[in-house]
Amino acid sequence: MIGVFGGTFDPIHFGHLRTALDVYEALGLRELRFVPLNVAVHRAQPVASPEQRLEMVRVAVAQQPGFVVDERELRRQGRSYTVDTLRGLRRELGDTQPLCLLIGADAFNGFPDWHRPGEILGLAHLVVMQRPGTAARYADEARVELQRRRAMRVSQLRSAPAGRIWLQGVTQLAISSTEIRRMLAAGRSPRFLLPDAVLDLVGRAVCYRRQTGRPVAAPTQPVGSEISRRPTDLTPE
Repeated sequence: MIGVFGGTFDPIHFGHLRTALDVYEALGLRELRFVPLNVAVHRAQPVASPEQRLEMVRVAVAQQPGFVVDERELRRQGRSYTVDTLRGLRRELGDTQPLCLLIGADAFNGFPDWHRPGEILGLAHLVVMQRPGTAARYADEARVELQRRRAMRVSQLRSAPAGRIWLQGVTQLAISSTEIRRMLAAGRSPRFLLPDAVLDLVGRAVCYRRQTGRPVAAPTQPVGSEISRRPTDLTPE
C-alpha cells in the first residue's frame, strides 16, 4: 500500500512527521508520499515559495526510509485539488495498487463537500487521523459514509485499491506552522518544533522574515544541508 499525505508544509514540522510515521508503521505502508500543494483554494497562499517548501520537505524526510517527496502538484498549474492528484497517481501506479489518502478528523467532517468526493473514494482509501482513545463526533453525512465504508482490519485496505475508510489514532503534537512563522518573524527560535535541517534552510532564506529584514533564528550549529472550495492541505497545520 502507498500513502498520500498532502499539505502546504509551510514549513513542515514534527506534527506532520510524527503523524505520518504513526500511519506508515500502523498500516505497514510500502511508501508514504508527501505532496506539497501548489495553489491553495480557500485559505491564504503559502508564504514560502514552492521551491523553498519542496526543499524543506526533502531535507525533513531524507533520513526516514519509506518517506518520499512527490512534486506533481508543484509541477501542475492552477489550484491543488485532491482528485487531480489521485488521478495522476492512478495513471502512474495502475488500478490495483491500494492507495491511502491521509486526512485529519476535521477535514473528514467536511469531506462530503469536497470536489468529487465519490471519485476520490473510487481512487483511494481514506485514513482519518484522530487522537487515540477518543471518539470523534462527525457530521451526519460524514458519519453515514463512515458507517458504510469503515474498515475494521488492515487486510480490508490491502485487499482493495480504494473505497474504504480507516480510523487511525496518531500522536497529537500541538505544533502549528502559523505559530512557527510568527516565532521566526519575531526573531525567536522554533528549534525542537521542526527538524534542524529544515530550520537551517529557513535561517538561510528570507521567506519568513518580517518586512523590516529582521533575521530569523537559525540553529546554533550548522546541520547541513490542504475538495471543492478546499485544498489538499489535509495535514496538521
